[in-house]
Amino acid sequence: MKVQSSAPDLDSVQSSIPRHVAIIMDGNNRWAKQRGLGGVEGHKQGAKTVRETVENCVRAGVEVLTVYAFSSENWRRPQEEVSALMNLFLEALADEVPDLHKNGIRLTFIGDLSAFSSELQTKMQQAMDQTAGNRQMVFAVAVNYGGQWDITNAARHLAERVKDGTLEPSEITPELMQNAVALGDLPPPDLCIRTGGDNRISNFLLWQIAYSELYFTDLYWPDFDKQALEEAFADYQRRQRRFGRTSEQVEASQQ
Repeated sequence: MKVQSSAPDLDSVQSSIPRHVAIIMDGNNRWAKQRGLGGVEGHKQGAKTVRETVENCVRAGVEVLTVYAFSSENWRRPQEEVSALMNLFLEALADEVPDLHKNGIRLTFIGDLSAFSSELQTKMQQAMDQTAGNRQMVFAVAVNYGGQWDITNAARHLAERVKDGTLEPSEITPELMQNAVALGDLPPPDLCIRTGGDNRISNFLLWQIAYSELYFTDLYWPDFDKQALEEAFADYQRRQRRFGRTSEQVEASQQ
């Protein structure tokens, strides 16, 4: 991994880089099936695409990259595939964390980590501890994650504060909920990309992407290369983000 500079160098991306990019990485199995390969091979190729995307986002000046690696619903997949994914996680931690740390990237995991093996939990915690002081970019990996679980977990946390008398129900605000959900200390996603051809969110960052620009592509995740990322950024730059205001108000504020 060679990401020595955070200055944008993606040829077609000149300005207005999203601070936070979130990606639903879909299509690994279908990519493999098209090529007569097993699903595990698709996930292996998808892992390579993750690495390249991290590099390209750092070079472009993205501050936070969040990827949907394993949803809380993915446990329903065939046991052989789930086991292979767990092994891939372990291999990726061993192979990639040293490079992430060397390049100043902070790695964090969001989701219910308690469902994973003790070995994997330990490796994930060690990776987070090792990279905790890095400031080049935050790389967040959503594993055993679901947006509904996230909001429920945040609500439970606030309810416990009400129960112990440190919070009044009337004091619960969107800002408090924001602080209680995953990634609450980071800027919300500006751009949410989904590969694989499906135009849905699939229970990903339901609270956090309330005002995100959504970008859908038919490309399977292993085929999502530098050019595809450039196209997503270019599409993002063409949009006007109003946040409830009129176009005239937005244009006036930019003058």
